[in-house]
Amino acid sequence: MGTEDYTFPEGAEELHRRHHTVEAPKPQPFLKSLQYSLKETLFPDDPFRQFKNQNASRKVVLGLKYFLPIFEWAPRYNFKFFKSDLIAGITIASLAIPQGISYAKLANLPPILGLYSSFVPPLVYAVLGSSKDLAVGTVAVASLLTGAMLSKEVDAEKDPKLYLHLAFTATFFAGVLEASLGIFRLGFIVDFLSHATIVGFMGGAATVVSLQQLKGIFGLKHFTDATDVISVMRSVFSQTHQWRWESGVLGCGFLFFLLSTRFFSTKKPKFFWVAAMAPLTSVILGSLLVYFTHAERHGVQVIGNLKKGLNPLSGSDLIFTSPYMATAVKTGLITGIIALAEGIAVGRSFAMFKNYNIDGNKEMIAFGMMNIVGSFTSCYLTTGPFSRSAVNYNAGCKTAVSNIVMAIAVMITLLFLTPLFYYTPLVVLSAIIISAMLGLIDYQAAIHLWKVDKFDFLVCMSAYVGVVFGSVEIGLIVAVAISIARLLLFVSRPKTAVKGNIPNSMIYRNTEQYPSSRTVPGILILEIDAPIYFANASYLRERIIRWIDEEEDRVKQSGESSLQYIILDMSAVGNIDTSGISMMEEIKKVIDRRALKLVLANPKGEVVKKLTRSNFIGDHLGKEWMFLTVGEAVEACSFMLHTFKNEPASTKEPWNNV
Repeated sequence: MGTEDYTFPEGAEELHRRHHTVEAPKPQPFLKSLQYSLKETLFPDDPFRQFKNQNASRKVVLGLKYFLPIFEWAPRYNFKFFKSDLIAGITIASLAIPQGISYAKLANLPPILGLYSSFVPPLVYAVLGSSKDLAVGTVAVASLLTGAMLSKEVDAEKDPKLYLHLAFTATFFAGVLEASLGIFRLGFIVDFLSHATIVGFMGGAATVVSLQQLKGIFGLKHFTDATDVISVMRSVFSQTHQWRWESGVLGCGFLFFLLSTRFFSTKKPKFFWVAAMAPLTSVILGSLLVYFTHAERHGVQVIGNLKKGLNPLSGSDLIFTSPYMATAVKTGLITGIIALAEGIAVGRSFAMFKNYNIDGNKEMIAFGMMNIVGSFTSCYLTTGPFSRSAVNYNAGCKTAVSNIVMAIAVMITLLFLTPLFYYTPLVVLSAIIISAMLGLIDYQAAIHLWKVDKFDFLVCMSAYVGVVFGSVEIGLIVAVAISIARLLLFVSRPKTAVKGNIPNSMIYRNTEQYPSSRTVPGILILEIDAPIYFANASYLRERIIRWIDEEEDRVKQSGESSLQYIILDMSAVGNIDTSGISMMEEIKKVIDRRALKLVLANPKGEVVKKLTRSNFIGDHLGKEWMFLTVGEAVEACSFMLHTFKNEPASTKEPWNNV
């Protein structure tokens, strides 16, 4: 029966006029559509917006400010800012010098490299970085990771020159990776290291690093290269006859001093400088104690000679040949990702405190360039460590000039003061590392994860256990694997739910979340909370059919009106692929065989476009069975139910073919 011969029920035309038509977006040329997709994927912040409607000279100035952030803040710099940055720079230098020496030993590198790495990279970051608070330097976790991975191929004691060259090469590849991610705006790759993964990984690495410092605390000369807790503890307790009580007493004393100052500064934030100065104070006191008591003659190991002078060039030392290049690449990629994730997380945290934004892609380029330049100037991997950045923030830094001040202080140390570190006991460096690492074991964050999301807690503990009982690489791989598995689970098993009407309203919500909501007799409203792709199409088909089966069983048992309409709320379905379209066609056939009617509510533009092009709407569904809201769809279906009480839904004429 055609619509021209059909007499519409009373009220149908008025109802039709109140409803809105679902429109498909206008077709766009392929190149324009591709350009839009690339822009949304790679440039969500639209960095080119500021260049619109500007003359050539202004574009050059804006370009310099964009790629070299120093030109953004330098014109506004004043003496008041400089006083704050000077104090902050000197304060973080007092922390950077002992930490740099300590972390270089952690990476099995000469201590002087820790100072080199606190000189050149901060200068590069001051020009390219966008954070006002980040203090650049080496970090314990990346140092441990570098040492653990390179030591598997080369013994740092037997062939120190090759080991050193591999460290420079790994730093170069880490920089290339970081800069490439920023240039090509692929920073989302770093997001695979979730917050839970980082908390567990950092906590595990801090535990391992702390335990490894027992070598220095007890004055042991031979120690395992393994990083797992069992190997470390076996190495410690199998050499009890070689423990040096002098070293142990000195180490425990300085560790108590460092922890006490940190506790005091935590309770009295105004005295943050007490904890910041404690490592350098420990180095000075330890050196004086060894010098006057000649403790080096009684088993207390000291740093020894540190070479005076600025960073020597190391570009010719990079290794790009087999068989060691693969090791350098692997080490650089893994340590680069870890350092990048830590640096960006720290930068964003302090930017949030001061209510300004940092550009993640600029930060990646800055980290990459400072590591590339560092690899040519005898530096190893650097990033933005939390402890140093926190001191910089608390010291009242205003701009990245604090990094320049720190670099100048380190330069003066390299030129004139390195001989003063000859008597610095290694046990003090071990105490400094343990004190810093205890702050990275964030048990409160783990407790918070347990309260909020048990799966995130599982990811966190998997990373922790993997690092502590396996290795740093194993812990990282396990945590990332579980995170990706969870992501795939979210994609392949999207949430679906039955929606009901909130009493005295036109609002429809999940009946589990809102128990007071009521289902509509004869109508089943289902919501799909994800795009429909090949990964979840089969699951959604089975789950929708199951919802229909359960609803029909419930209706039979309760004696309510028989099920007539299936409304799919497509509000959260942002896209659909060909597998999803095939699934929709199968669902339509199943529903037709049961003498039911499929209705779509609020399908998005991309979904409507693809369903139209595939002829699903024209050949299977019918445009008249798409509605702008769930409320309009329910109103139309209820009208049909009351008008045609004794006819199956599949035989009813479209109510709105007016």
